[in-house]
Amino acid sequence: MTSVATLSSTAALLGDPARAAMLITLMDGRALTAGELAGAAGVTPSTASEHLGRMLEAGVLALERQGRHRYYRIAAPSVAGLIETLMAVTTELGATVSRCKPVRTGPREKALRRARLCFDHLAGEVAVGMVATMSKRGQVHFSQDGGVLTDQGAAFLASLGVNLDASSSARRGRAQYRRPCLDWSERRPHIAGLVGKELYAALVRKHWFLPPTEGRAVAVTPLGQRSLEDYFSLTIS
Repeated sequence: MTSVATLSSTAALLGDPARAAMLITLMDGRALTAGELAGAAGVTPSTASEHLGRMLEAGVLALERQGRHRYYRIAAPSVAGLIETLMAVTTELGATVSRCKPVRTGPREKALRRARLCFDHLAGEVAVGMVATMSKRGQVHFSQDGGVLTDQGAAFLASLGVNLDASSSARRGRAQYRRPCLDWSERRPHIAGLVGKELYAALVRKHWFLPPTEGRAVAVTPLGQRSLEDYFSLTIS
């Protein structure tokens, strides 16, 4: 049962303007660094770290580590739902929810933001969009520890010519692939590991994508644009 003290403590935690600004900034589903959140809230990095530490300790935020980088995201759908409700109530009461300073992540070049190579797998808007579609369908499930490809997901990828049975190690680990990969520009997960590698290779064979001749930008072909809309409900301009 929720105590009065716990309820009051949670309300106070969310009531600070800087912390509220950080949480509103994270409502788009991205994971951001302390420096990026400090900029969005208009506070110093040291102040931001203090706020983020309190929200981590309270379970409002979760921390993701990728290499030497630390990213913060909203910990659970229930937290996001609470923030969304507070924003709606604020609007109903006649107040205006002020806009936070926008946070731009990743490269400025449009082609790199759309689709690029991340080692041996696809990254960028297209890759993240593919994961989002598959997640909604129950074909993949992501957590902080890794990702799981369901039987339905494996069947879907097989229909695209993705070969996940190429080796004994693939057969043993087809359902589960570790090392979640947080997209540099989108700050949401894309598919890495064996599944990501084989998916990219299959879609190149199908001429949906053209591999980079230089740099890392991957071109989406006209066939790829139509196919991404048909198979993943993605519209690529």
